[in-house]
Amino acid sequence: MASSFASEEVTAFVPATVANVGPGFDVLGLALDGAGDTVLARRATEPGVRIAEIQGDGGALPLDAEANTAGIAARHTLLRAGLDVGVELFVEKGLPIGSGLGGSAASAVAAAFATNLLFGSPLRKVELVGPCLEAEAAVAGRHADNVAPALLGGLILVRSLDPLDLVRLPLPAGLQVVVVTPAFELATRAAREALPAEVPLAALVRQSAQLGAFVSACYSEDLGLLAESLVDPVVTPSRIGLVPGGEAALAAARAAGALGASLSGSGPSVFALCHSRVVAEEAARSMSAAFAEAGLESRSLVSPADNPGARRLA
Repeated sequence: MASSFASEEVTAFVPATVANVGPGFDVLGLALDGAGDTVLARRATEPGVRIAEIQGDGGALPLDAEANTAGIAARHTLLRAGLDVGVELFVEKGLPIGSGLGGSAASAVAAAFATNLLFGSPLRKVELVGPCLEAEAAVAGRHADNVAPALLGGLILVRSLDPLDLVRLPLPAGLQVVVVTPAFELATRAAREALPAEVPLAALVRQSAQLGAFVSACYSEDLGLLAESLVDPVVTPSRIGLVPGGEAALAAARAAGALGASLSGSGPSVFALCHSRVVAEEAARSMSAAFAEAGLESRSLVSPADNPGARRLA
């Protein structure tokens, strides 16, 4: 087995993601550019996974590998590959905790990806989704709308988890994403508890129609249809009130010319899709101003819509 070791250490970067993407609750996810988590995986003499260091989290995350998504994902990667070896992880958080940008998924994917590379890539990239799902299940629920685009890049439709069935959707040329994150932590558990226990049939029908129209707009590059379908009649109305200034920020994005806007994941980040970089930057300013009026500082990210996922840095 020693001959298959790729190197003594590997560093991986994994981007932030927008989950749900409007009507695609738990089934749509989009990779971003310019922000993410970095994990260095180093070979260790003792079998098992150890988290040696975490930076950028302000001491909020556990070093216990069994309680941290990076450690859980690395351990399940080794298990799936049939490797009884040791790994040390060094995690650098580039994403704020509880921001709605897929921070827990980014750490998990970076750890799984780096660990797999460290031992000669015994698993295909898509086979790392499983270990990352195990990590997400421990902290945020078993869903792949962050994990899949973080790993594979682009816009991913999660058709099924068991068996795993992922569909990559095309994106209209030149489409831009703006994400604005207010200085407000919204726990994923609180956001999940805000969801309705039951959904009226009429709302389900509308949600299904919006999702179908959104997928069609991606293939046809129909920006008008994309704008009309980027509406979530079920989840966003249940959660947006948890974010101070959230409704005003969504309205500000549309007023600035965005095609549409919604919550990113479970929030508090909000995102908008725009047909050009100029409009995206104006939407970012307007959304930030809306949060400022609510008394919250914020930071914004403007990104192309079509981006790579996990990648090796060194």
